Amino acid sequence: MLNSKMAAEGGGKEMNEIKTQFTTREGVYKLLTHSEYSRPNRVPFNSQGSNPVKVSFVNVNDQSGNGDRICFNVGRELYFYIYKGVRKAADLSKPIDKRIYKGTQPTCHDFNHLTATAESVSLLVGFSAGQVQLIDPIKKETSKLFNEERLIDKTRVTCVKWVPGSESLFLVSHSSGNMYLYNVEHTCGTTAPHYQVLKQGENYSVHTCKSKSTRNPLLKWAVGEGALNEFAFSPDGKFLGCVSQDGFLRVFNFDAVELHGTMKSYFGGLLCVCWSPDGKYIVAGGEDDLVTVWSFLDCRVIARGHGHKSWVSVVAFDHYTTSVEESDPMEFSGSDEDFQDQMIHFGRDRANSTQSRLSKRNSTDSRPVSVTYRFGSVGQDTQLCLWDLTEDILFPHLPLSRTRTHTNVMNATSPPAGVSKFATLSLHDRKERHHEKDHKRNHSMGHISSKSSDKLNLLTKTKTDPAKTLGTLLCPRMEDVPLLEPLICKKIAHERLTVLIFLEDCLVTACQEGFICTWARPGKVGLLSSQNQASSPSGTVV
Repeated sequence: MLNSKMAAEGGGKEMNEIKTQFTTREGVYKLLTHSEYSRPNRVPFNSQGSNPVKVSFVNVNDQSGNGDRICFNVGRELYFYIYKGVRKAADLSKPIDKRIYKGTQPTCHDFNHLTATAESVSLLVGFSAGQVQLIDPIKKETSKLFNEERLIDKTRVTCVKWVPGSESLFLVSHSSGNMYLYNVEHTCGTTAPHYQVLKQGENYSVHTCKSKSTRNPLLKWAVGEGALNEFAFSPDGKFLGCVSQDGFLRVFNFDAVELHGTMKSYFGGLLCVCWSPDGKYIVAGGEDDLVTVWSFLDCRVIARGHGHKSWVSVVAFDHYTTSVEESDPMEFSGSDEDFQDQMIHFGRDRANSTQSRLSKRNSTDSRPVSVTYRFGSVGQDTQLCLWDLTEDILFPHLPLSRTRTHTNVMNATSPPAGVSKFATLSLHDRKERHHEKDHKRNHSMGHISSKSSDKLNLLTKTKTDPAKTLGTLLCPRMEDVPLLEPLICKKIAHERLTVLIFLEDCLVTACQEGFICTWARPGKVGLLSSQNQASSPSGTVV
């Protein structure tokens, strides 16, 4: 259906060709067809009315050197496999664990990286009817069920995550717009919880549970209007970014339960959110077809990216291709803990040095340094986009940035042959293209308005009138912030894309048909595990 629709829009045959490789300045990324994970029968899943396919990874540090494990949901089913990545073909005949649920579907899941061993892993699974299950797919034991009677919340679980650094605390968001903090050691109680307000602010409130004995939930957060679609902890675990159907990104100090800053989408709901490796930037995507870059320090939008033709479903930073080029040596600093949860099993040393250099770059403006953050996005348009966030966007006030062009930066840091066309337009260029861009943007709005009519009805009930936020710091006009163009934008699936994860040797995507694809980074095809460990970090600019 999607294909015929695209063809009707003038895409024709070329538009429907699915790419199996793409080239960036660091080289060629290749789809490894033998490393595809799916249901054992490999039959495309009929996804009508089903929840998005999601993927979670964990490393269990076993002695074989093949400690990566993958979990994914397809319809009513949940699978747990050994993940062989770029090394060996996937063997779908031997899942470590497989579960089929009745009356409810898994919607999201998260491993506790802190407690994972070869003998035991703690996996949280959220469900469409509101429950959260804690299981151990290695021991095959179902440990606990939370919100079992749906007394806490009856709506779909949209996101579940372990609190960074904790073995027992986890956070769950629902399409009701509420989030709940649980402790795995506590029970949920046999009656609906009673709450008292702990803290209240603009369009959010936090409540504690009133009861004689400690019970779940420990806290209830009511955030915004409509569904809370996703949340993400900052790399240090101290802050929480939430995106909601009312179009707002809200960033909280998690422990102090205080609002740090907000941002409003250009149009419609926000669906996804992620943090840069150093916690200084947040990227959000959603129903405006855009990716929006927000500065945590300045609490403002610093760029938008336009490449998708439909809703953006996932955004993610590539920790391994975020690069810092220095003119003189620096001592590295930064503790392991800062990065523990995101980087615990994939190239932590590399990521930490990048993180510490990024923080030095941002605090030492006098030293000439080139910095590039790489992030990616996938959408309902079946396309993968990669983006570079470069220093002229990050530091527009520095004379250095004005005089250097992108190409000069790249020529100084990589061989000329590897230089691709750069992905940002200066404000000057964009003024000239203003009329053309306006036309494009209006077309984009028309393209998604039919899908969004029900969401728009919901949005009219919110307290914040979109017309009043446009042109303010919450939501600058399109011409007031730099517009990024993607490095690459490739159609890579037949169905809408629901997963994008960057690993050390590869990146992983998944579509709603239930196919999880592994894309080898440049030079990483078919590596043996021994070579793998000896090789330098992949996808980096040296």
